[in-house]
Amino acid sequence: MKLGMFMMPYHDPKRDLHRALHEDVEIAVHADQVGFDELWVGEHYSAPSEPITSPFIFLANLIARTKRIRLCTGVINLPQQHPAIVAAHASLLDHLSEGRFTFGISSGGLPSDFELFKRTDAAERNAMMIESADTILKLWASDGPYEIHGKHWDISLKDFVVPELGIGTILKPFQRPHPPMAVSAASPASGSVKLAGSRGWQFISAHFCTRASIKSHWPTYLAGCEAAGRKPDPSAWRIARVIHVARDDAEARAYAEDPAGPYYDFWRYLLGVLTRAGMLAMLKTDKGMPDAAVTPEYALREFAIYGSPARVAEMYWKVLRAAA
Repeated sequence: MKLGMFMMPYHDPKRDLHRALHEDVEIAVHADQVGFDELWVGEHYSAPSEPITSPFIFLANLIARTKRIRLCTGVINLPQQHPAIVAAHASLLDHLSEGRFTFGISSGGLPSDFELFKRTDAAERNAMMIESADTILKLWASDGPYEIHGKHWDISLKDFVVPELGIGTILKPFQRPHPPMAVSAASPASGSVKLAGSRGWQFISAHFCTRASIKSHWPTYLAGCEAAGRKPDPSAWRIARVIHVARDDAEARAYAEDPAGPYYDFWRYLLGVLTRAGMLAMLKTDKGMPDAAVTPEYALREFAIYGSPARVAEMYWKVLRAAA
């Protein structure tokens, strides 16, 4: 089993932003030093509580500071940017990192960003994500001139294509034909997971997935693979959980369950966002649960793993076995 780290990252918005961002850098560097295999970083434009506006910029800042860890966007929200810009930025990061880059994409995840960019329709966002991904792959697969006409983006570059001057072609990635691609998933039988199977992409079961949702993801991935005639790849799957390791179980419980502590505060934040967005149901293990029962204490029980090293290993393997 390989270990990765996902950072939204979440910070108390009352904290000093400059210090918080530099702590994120320190955490990433430490993860590389102790042997983590991957680092996934989220993208949010309108939330000081989740302050990384560009995973590309943040990860580029880590290239010279790290040696082996893969630098992964977790994720780029494709409906919010022009595909040519995303394609060019991703290629640049892939080159600068010498192929230590994984390209995670999404239809979006933060309701305030949806409103900011006028992307409030979920079905439209999903369609835009697929169109953008297809467009990016087309840009990477050929040189200019380009004529790529879609419902949401219309790309034409033909009048100023000068190959002898190196003008008129989008940058190609270092990894060929392109970097590994990945999507995130939270809902049961997620369409993103089926898409990953059909496209040969990686997928991540989010850290707030119920165990029933996680269990549904592998069969959904297999269905996507079968529909596209692809061979399933178990290494494509990542399962995220909030994890805290302490010297013993008592110390871990005291820290994780402290109402004034960071874990409790994180769940209070996430539950607040999902409640206001009308998305709290995704955290319920029983559809009949009242909203009032979805508390930080409940979330810690269902979605977090904490304790001594032995207990954390045991609990995580239970999650993996339940997903099998």
